[in-house]
Amino acid sequence: MNTVLIVIILANVLFSYKGFNDLLFFRKYEFHVGSIRSGEQVRMLSSAFLHVDITHLIFNMLTLWFFAPVVINLMGSFSFILIYFGSLIFGNLLTMVFLKDDYGYRAVGASGAVTGVLYSAILLQPDMMLGIFFIIPMPAYIFGILYLLYSIYGMRAKNDNIGHTAHFGGAVGGYLITLVKEPSLLVDHTLMVVLLAIPIVILFVMQKVGKL
Repeated sequence: MNTVLIVIILANVLFSYKGFNDLLFFRKYEFHVGSIRSGEQVRMLSSAFLHVDITHLIFNMLTLWFFAPVVINLMGSFSFILIYFGSLIFGNLLTMVFLKDDYGYRAVGASGAVTGVLYSAILLQPDMMLGIFFIIPMPAYIFGILYLLYSIYGMRAKNDNIGHTAHFGGAVGGYLITLVKEPSLLVDHTLMVVLLAIPIVILFVMQKVGKL
């Protein structure tokens, strides 16, 4: 298994474990709009290595474990690092853009970064099949589109504690960075590139017309 992937997973586990047992540490490094706007920019990065509980941590790390090898094998370790951290930052930046006036908004988790890696893997290998709940077979590109449409719904509904905006931003980051690094995908997988862009276009149109 790739050393870079192991290091990232270990960093998430150790940082999260510290946060599970130290509330002051957790509060100091979580994503918090008010604190970030007052100058605590480190939270834009550190919050992605904290998790709410062990289930949250395991779900994110398992997803990363399954999809990171696709990106690493086809693009290399450096590109994987770029996509992981680029998606992480992109997700948190989009959250700040959409929720900048909600000074009390808090969030943690690697979901933005992991979603970026997931979307990159789908772009690179759109014909791979996923097992939803380990049972239901679904083409990766269908899952990617449905996932982002659900994220848009979650951003509008605001009826749960999931950071849908960071998920969406991470996916956009993974999508864009992958295409910049592998522009041949625009020719080789043109239809998939267009299909996966549809939810992204929908989101920004809805934002423009004030429907979010």
